[in-house]
Amino acid sequence: MYLIGYDIGSSSVKACVVDAQTGKTLSTAFYPKQEAPILSLKAGWAEQEPESWWNYLKSATAEAMAATAEKAGRPVSALKEGLAAIGISYQMHGLVCVDRTQKALRPAIIWCDSRAVPYGQKSHGNVGRRLLPEPPAELTGQLHRQQTGMGEGTRTGGI
Repeated sequence: MYLIGYDIGSSSVKACVVDAQTGKTLSTAFYPKQEAPILSLKAGWAEQEPESWWNYLKSATAEAMAATAEKAGRPVSALKEGLAAIGISYQMHGLVCVDRTQKALRPAIIWCDSRAVPYGQKSHGNVGRRLLPEPPAELTGQLHRQQTGMGEGTRTGGI
């Protein structure tokens, strides 16, 4: 039986195939091979296309599974049947706005974006402390104010 672990980061998606019985790492892979692009349309902004994370995950998975299959002398399909669990870690806080069908409405705002700093400072000044530990709450409010029409199609959720 096999386990697959994923680290979905802002620079790449890493995949690791592990033997469930021994805990031994059988293969690792990452994609893209060069750092993933970060969109920065304005100073302090940091965004990525959520669809790219899925594409990177598929590529890293294919590479890791192929390497494991080659080492085991078995076809990839045999490994898929022996998959027991998948673990996922995601880059720090981020904001992905989706519609009712889970389609991304805009690029994701990722952890290194600083556009909500003034809103966090304002909430700190009003109550003497930050209301929430993560910037996505502040970003959500900012998006509703700045991108009219965005709020009507979004669903509430977190990463």
